[in-house]
Amino acid sequence: MRPALTANRTSFLPSKKHILKMNTSVRLLVIAASALISASVAHAEKLVTQNAQISFFSTTPAEDIKSVNNSVVSSLDTATGEVAYSVPMQSFEFEKALMQKHFNQEKFLNTKVHPRATFKGKITNLADIDFTKDGTYPATIVGVLNIKGADKDVSETGTLTIKGGAITAEAKFSLTLADFGVTFVEGKPSKNIAKIVEVTVKAPYAAAAQ
Repeated sequence: MRPALTANRTSFLPSKKHILKMNTSVRLLVIAASALISASVAHAEKLVTQNAQISFFSTTPAEDIKSVNNSVVSSLDTATGEVAYSVPMQSFEFEKALMQKHFNQEKFLNTKVHPRATFKGKITNLADIDFTKDGTYPATIVGVLNIKGADKDVSETGTLTIKGGAITAEAKFSLTLADFGVTFVEGKPSKNIAKIVEVTVKAPYAAAAQ
C-alpha cells in the first residue's frame, strides 16, 4: 500500500510552472494591495502636533500685554478636514509674573476650574487644498471654541503651508473676552486689558504614529 500512496501524493504536487504562475499572481496581488494602502494613507492621514503655538496680544493706552503658549496639542485630518485644538491654559507665559498670576485667577480665566480651552472644527474648502503639492493654501475653518466653559461658534480664515511633506497651519483673528465671561468694568484691569485681543495660531504637523 505504501507505493500506491506515494504515487498518489506525487500526482497531486503542482508543477514548477504552476508554482511560478501562482507566485507571480501573489506578487501582483501584494503590489496592488500595497498601492491601495499607500494611497489610502496619503489621502486619509491624521496629522498631530504636541507643540503648536498660540499667542495673544492686548493693547491699551496703559500698556501692551503679550502671552505665548508653546504646549498646544492639535490634530488635522487631511481626508475629512477635521481640526482640533487643546490648549493648557496654565501654560501661557507672560513677561510680568503678576500678570500671569492674574490671568489664572477666578476673576480672569479661572484655570483651576477650566484648565483647558478647546476648539473643534472643520476646513470647509478642503477641495481647494492639495496636500501632495507644495504651496500656501487659504483655508476657511468653522467650529466651536470653548473657553472658561463657554462655547462660541466661530468662522475664521487662515493658511496651510505645505513644503516637502510638512504641513503648517497659521491663523490670526480677534477674540472678544466678554464672549467667554471675562469682563472688567472697574479697577486697573479695566484700563490695562483690552476688551478685544488679537490671537495668533501656528501649528506644525507631523504624521501620527501608527
